[in-house]
Amino acid sequence: MTARALYPLKLRPALRVKVWGGRRLEQLMRKRLPTAEPYGESWELHDSAMVVNGPLQGASLGELARRFGAELLGCAPNPDAGVPLLAKLIDATDWLSIQAHPNDEQAQALEGEARGKTEAWVVLHADEGARLVIGLQPGTTRDQMAEAIGRNQLEALLIFAEVATGDVLQIPANTVHALGPGLLIYEIQQASDTTYRLYDWGRVDLDGQPRELHIEKGLRVANLASLPRIERPDTDLLVESEYFRAWRHELAGGALDIPTYGRFQSLTCIAGEARVSAASGEITLETGESGMVPACIPAFAIGGQGVVLRACQP
Repeated sequence: MTARALYPLKLRPALRVKVWGGRRLEQLMRKRLPTAEPYGESWELHDSAMVVNGPLQGASLGELARRFGAELLGCAPNPDAGVPLLAKLIDATDWLSIQAHPNDEQAQALEGEARGKTEAWVVLHADEGARLVIGLQPGTTRDQMAEAIGRNQLEALLIFAEVATGDVLQIPANTVHALGPGLLIYEIQQASDTTYRLYDWGRVDLDGQPRELHIEKGLRVANLASLPRIERPDTDLLVESEYFRAWRHELAGGALDIPTYGRFQSLTCIAGEARVSAASGEITLETGESGMVPACIPAFAIGGQGVVLRACQP
């Protein structure tokens, strides 16, 4: 198959069991959860996501990145490093760990990894009073953080913030942060899983063992100077950063024509149904389903009755 034969790809995500997860991916996003365990994440667009339509059915995006390179990924600097963005759905039924992620330079120096982890959250559902951790109290020092972690009292230094459905946060690398109970989140991020857990509420994992902490590295990369803003965008464009952009498209029966400008497009339907059409093919996405439009496709259209979150590189 030649690169010219690439077409809109419908994807099967990789589901991940988490001690803090639940069943909202099934209840609100209509996903089939294969066991009764608590599922916390669905990796919608990632090297591990599998194509479920057309001649490439059964191939992973990682395999296709190596096979097609820039025809699939466009301006990605190194196709051998895989798909550069990761789109997730996250169900937080309990607190996630207090954590920080390295930036690109730190990831290379500390882990030998190609990318750090800047991310953004779109709140798809929030129980009344649901909260996030967005950073540390002004004036907190690294020594004070270390002392509080050692005493299992980091909560006293954290800044908690309530959020509601529709809120959006950009979380730059180095931000000290955590999702709280009662939240269903769409996350778009650099494709990295490098996470430094600073604090885990004294919790044990599903095997009854304390989860690993990364205090030294976490303290080293933690940003103590600034906080992310909770926003409620009034346009389709939700997020704009140096690594990605994300839009919310509300479909009401008509068709929305979208040029790709040579950049692959990540699409996740969060309500209703959407038809994604290009000259090389068409896919239908229902609630909780995702797809990818390869970079070599110059333009496509989205139609139907539903809501789609779209992300791409800037």
